[in-house]
Amino acid sequence: MTCANADSCAGYADDVADRVLVVDDDATVRDVVARYLGDAGYRVDVAADGESALEAVARERPDAVVLDLMLPGTGGLDVCRALRAGQAPPAIVMLTALGEEDDRIRGLELGADDYVSKPFSPRELVLRIGSVLRRSTSSAAAAGPLVDGELRVDPAARTATLDGAAVALTTREFDLLAFFLVHPGQAFTRAALLAQLWGWEFGDQ
Repeated sequence: MTCANADSCAGYADDVADRVLVVDDDATVRDVVARYLGDAGYRVDVAADGESALEAVARERPDAVVLDLMLPGTGGLDVCRALRAGQAPPAIVMLTALGEEDDRIRGLELGADDYVSKPFSPRELVLRIGSVLRRSTSSAAAAGPLVDGELRVDPAARTATLDGAAVALTTREFDLLAFFLVHPGQAFTRAALLAQLWGWEFGDQ
């Protein structure tokens, strides 16, 4: 289903680059988030459950997905896992309740790019989506190719090849690989990686 209502997509041309899928079983949340994203210039699709979300991703190929963890049927974590297993997965911003820290951590470990806790500010959510999309398209774009033996990583094009063959990587996997190539021989804790690469720290609410 495209857009929460007619107003949420009105006035936006088909050549707008970034498309966002909003997945939440609460119609009010879908409408509000879709409206704010539409006002920010994004093309917006919505889904009310996990199955519909996966169908929408396959059909619309969004650049980012706003994903509620508590969904009927196929849960948010399962949707996140399925998206990350596909080719060219979208950026994922999770919506979580304050008491779902374990699920939030699991989601990040599965490859989610960021999270926003409920209740949340729609304006903050839009800013976080913009930040995630900028990271996924232009992170380290000014750097030259990184080479380690037969492994070649191009941060500007966000491509990786091994022995000349393309390597399929999620957004988070690519960021990690490039980071490690820039910091050879150094060890980092998970918390340090989350903070340095994606600005996320345990205890943030």
